[in-house]
Amino acid sequence: MTRTILCALGVAAAALASNAAVEAAEYLSGIEWAEPAVVDPGGPDKAPSDAVVLFDGTDMSQWTGADQWVVADGAVTAGPGNVRSKAEFGDCQVHLEWAAAAEVTGKGQGRSNSGVFLMDRYEVQILDSYENTTYFDGQCGAIYKQHPPLVNACRKPGAWQTYDIIWKAPRFDDAGELVSPAYITVLHNGVVIQNHFELEGDTPYNRAPSYQAHPDKGPIMLQYHGNPVRFRNIWVRELKDLERKRVHEPKIVER
Repeated sequence: MTRTILCALGVAAAALASNAAVEAAEYLSGIEWAEPAVVDPGGPDKAPSDAVVLFDGTDMSQWTGADQWVVADGAVTAGPGNVRSKAEFGDCQVHLEWAAAAEVTGKGQGRSNSGVFLMDRYEVQILDSYENTTYFDGQCGAIYKQHPPLVNACRKPGAWQTYDIIWKAPRFDDAGELVSPAYITVLHNGVVIQNHFELEGDTPYNRAPSYQAHPDKGPIMLQYHGNPVRFRNIWVRELKDLERKRVHEPKIVER
């Protein structure tokens, strides 16, 4: 029995030594990374410190075409004409808050309809889809005419709602040919409703989607669709890859 116990202890000791040797080895990628910037994340009523604030509740000076959009009580109500941000963006994070009309009128697409367009042509639908049936690739949170939201996360009419959008812009080569498509992730009221969806192209009402070459950056557009949808707290963060350089090939070293 004693001999058996000693053998078992010997095996355990060998295993521990082997594990220690594995833990002592370190993988080195060979990549030297730029230091990530320090960002104040802000809060419910404050944008992150590196964000471009497009609407802070006071005026629409960061937009064009907003002459008939009415600012009051920290929000802006959509009026005749679409508005476009003066700043243009490629890959970005977009935050905005919106509210459908508290008084319910109409149905389907006629009920508090609007939209937020990335690069002036790729639409995330805004619609009062609370107990309101319409075609699924046109309901709230849809990539218009391409992909329904994964779930319907709409709050009741009149309540404030949030969109947080992660946008990866399409790339075109010098000849105007598509190199890589656009991708989008959307959170509606904190719920993922589009999960890295690959867009088939732009989002028109009257034809199939298609890609047409355009600049690397474009404005954010908010749509007026005849309904008094309200907006507040709109900001955008540009997304850029960290700089890196290879200093050596990947290797494992003993420590």
